[in-house]
Amino acid sequence: MRKKTFAAAAVLAAAALTLSACGSGDDSKSPVAVVSEDAGADQAATVLDQPFEKPDLVLTDTHGKKYDLRKETAGRPTLVYFGYTHCPDICPLTMNNLAVAKKQLPKSEQDRLRIVFVTTDPGRDTAAELGKWLKGIDSQIIGLTGDFATIQAGARTLGISIEPTHKDKNGKLVSVHGTQVIAFSPKTDGGYLLYGEDATVADYTKDLPKIIKGATP
Repeated sequence: MRKKTFAAAAVLAAAALTLSACGSGDDSKSPVAVVSEDAGADQAATVLDQPFEKPDLVLTDTHGKKYDLRKETAGRPTLVYFGYTHCPDICPLTMNNLAVAKKQLPKSEQDRLRIVFVTTDPGRDTAAELGKWLKGIDSQIIGLTGDFATIQAGARTLGISIEPTHKDKNGKLVSVHGTQVIAFSPKTDGGYLLYGEDATVADYTKDLPKIIKGATP
């Protein structure tokens, strides 16, 4: 994979148009459009030329307590992903990849890192359901749920579009959402790196030590 540099405005515009439905089998669309890229590099990280501001989200965690994303993750390396627990493929794969990579870090760095999973399907993903699902992946991952409109607005500030849960042509409930993982620097709290759904355990394992320090992979 190649290291890419994106213009944040173009990311926002493109992400509003390209979504992935977990389980839909439609892998033809990239979550964002490439503005420019360094074809000589071998990096999974997309480096944003204008880092995203961390979403001003106050939601409910898996313990049923209020969780202020900005306040709770201030000054900490943070990875944010929007998805849902009933997703059959992309969401669990992404979270498992992050969890496996995190376990390669020294214990002190694992404790510093915040991985935040925000549901796009709050109607089904209650605090209890999120907690049960994430416990099977990594109990340190923070799961958040709440009002859909609030979640949708927060995702939009990161160029991630999500749609209300609906029934597909087979009558199955699906949540359509962007599949990017955004990494926030502990130095600036800005979202400076973006990963697509094709990022692997090896990619995250290689990059996390630098993300912990707020460095660019």
